Amino acid sequence: MSRELVLIGIGAGDPDWITLEAVRAIEEIDVQFVVLKEDELDDLVAARRAVIERHRTTPLRTVELRDPPRPWRTAADYNAAVAQWRSQRRAQWGAAVDAELADGRTGGFLVWGDPSLYESTLAIAQDLVAAGAGGDAPLSLRVLPGVSSALALAARHRIPLNRQGRAVQISPARLVRDGMPADVDDVVVMLDGRQTFAAIDPAGLDVYWGAYLGTADEILIAGPLAEVRDTILAARAEAATRKGWVFDTYLLRRRSP
Repeated sequence: MSRELVLIGIGAGDPDWITLEAVRAIEEIDVQFVVLKEDELDDLVAARRAVIERHRTTPLRTVELRDPPRPWRTAADYNAAVAQWRSQRRAQWGAAVDAELADGRTGGFLVWGDPSLYESTLAIAQDLVAAGAGGDAPLSLRVLPGVSSALALAARHRIPLNRQGRAVQISPARLVRDGMPADVDDVVVMLDGRQTFAAIDPAGLDVYWGAYLGTADEILIAGPLAEVRDTILAARAEAATRKGWVFDTYLLRRRSP
């Protein structure tokens, strides 16, 4: 016998942004492992529940995993802090898989967006599979893609991510603190909790920004960065006050001469 972990990409927000393969997997898994992150908010829990209710016809056993604190926000050594956090996650998840996933059973993680894009779940699941998660039965891994926030952003703004003959870069905000890379004209920026777009030189740049993509709270703003950055800051601040959290991403695009 063997056990299987399935990472199911569930899209950026809309319960309909799920592939038919993901729907089948949600219907077939025996147990759902739910990672409750630090300060997890009711909206996010409800959104995950809505996906299950929409695409599952029978009750599903759920195992909650409380995420360890994320120390890198204040740590002096970012890489060391991330490594420590992943090690803690790996130990917790491995113990849960051993305890809750019996031989011949399949466990699923519902992953926001796509499991392969700025998502640590896949790396930790790979480690568990490599180690056998400590159990007697072999453990295998399946990964199902989802609609990432980058693709949702482009669709909502009705633009291509790339332009003909040009590269596109997907980057965490901390790598664009000094501005756009010299050799890249289009950068999708993710994980920007500090509104980096408002601090860089806006000359010659357009921005396509979106928050709460695929939900009833979706906000879209686009235009020359110099003209709309204050509008984005105000919209983001209002939304954060109203909801208590913000998930946003944006494309910075160097204007063609």
